Amino acid sequence: MRVTSHPPQPSDSAPPNDPWTLAPGRGATPGALSVPHLAPASAGAKQRAGLGVILALLGCTVVLLGVTWFLSDAFGSGTLLWLGILAMVPLALCLIGLRWVDRWDPEPRVLLVLGLLWGAGTSVAGALLIGDVFTELFFDPAGALKMDTFGAVVQAPIVEELVKGAGVLLIFWINRAHFDGPIDGIVYGGMVGAGFAFTENILYFGSSYLSPSAPGELATVFVLRGLFSPFAHVMFTAWTGFALGLCAGRGQRGRWPLYLLLGLIPAMAGHFLWNGGIGIFFTDFLSFYFLLQVPLFIAFIVAVVLLQRAERRLTEQRLADYQNSGWFTAAEVKMFATAPGRRHARHWAAGIGRKRQMKAFTSTAMHLAAVRQRIVAGHGTGTDLARETALLHHSHQQRAQLLGGVSPRG
Repeated sequence: MRVTSHPPQPSDSAPPNDPWTLAPGRGATPGALSVPHLAPASAGAKQRAGLGVILALLGCTVVLLGVTWFLSDAFGSGTLLWLGILAMVPLALCLIGLRWVDRWDPEPRVLLVLGLLWGAGTSVAGALLIGDVFTELFFDPAGALKMDTFGAVVQAPIVEELVKGAGVLLIFWINRAHFDGPIDGIVYGGMVGAGFAFTENILYFGSSYLSPSAPGELATVFVLRGLFSPFAHVMFTAWTGFALGLCAGRGQRGRWPLYLLLGLIPAMAGHFLWNGGIGIFFTDFLSFYFLLQVPLFIAFIVAVVLLQRAERRLTEQRLADYQNSGWFTAAEVKMFATAPGRRHARHWAAGIGRKRQMKAFTSTAMHLAAVRQRIVAGHGTGTDLARETALLHHSHQQRAQLLGGVSPRG
């Protein structure tokens, strides 16, 4: 299949200080974009994916309502309300952080909500149900570990990461078009972890509130969990997402069990270190926090930044394919694939009241880069070919809408 339509060159009619003047190459020569011949996709693939998302959302919502009823019965509806408000503080920190991770190529909100709902409801319900079974099967009352220690350093890392990982795996399979790289996996894994932490924090806050030493204990737990380590579950489950994202990026979806295992091992190990650090490796909280938790968090941030840079380079390479075929100019590639180009484009579009159109145009370009990467890597499908053609023509229309009525300025 060859994409042979010749796109327009709107940069000739754009004002001198518009984003299309950011780089050379305004007069790219239209040509043909070659893609391999692949079998066509089934006609109902997109509808099945959409139905799968809807069913998953409904299922997670029902389970979350059940968890809410359980918590309301345990703490009272009024107490649950303000405990939930308290738990919103660390959740907000997590969502802000994940928004920063996801800022370059934002994932569909419906899938992010699905991850959050799975973490807050289904993962918690699964951990509560499976945890008791796990303890009955593996806990040895005569062993070296006490029940509380066993729950923290053995049961929680294994059971909780399994049920959270199941949610990441669900999103991995439910819509492959938006789960195609490590950054995507980190975002989805982080959303599941953030949702789980939200409900778990309510449980911890509620238990502390009902303890004889309240409210002092509640304040301590809130500071330790809500302010000192709000990203713990985000980082654990991000490992699982990272591994599945790597699986998708390499076009090895058929080997997902291996990648899932490779992601769960560091997720469980990190969870174990976090829960069992004090008493096993460290004698006090401050040394544990500054020698283990803080370095791990810094390493996580550095790793994300490096992955983001790699993603930007790959985006620029793939969009250059469309530049060579005349679908984008060199200026547009810079506009989509560099931070300065995006800032200039947003500022220019906002100045003419078309910020939303510019955002949509950029989103289409990012989707094109992801689809093109799968095709170039040799693991594209008939769906990818059809999607590429549709996105190219959509970008053609978006450019025309964005620049329609914009006249050159002197």
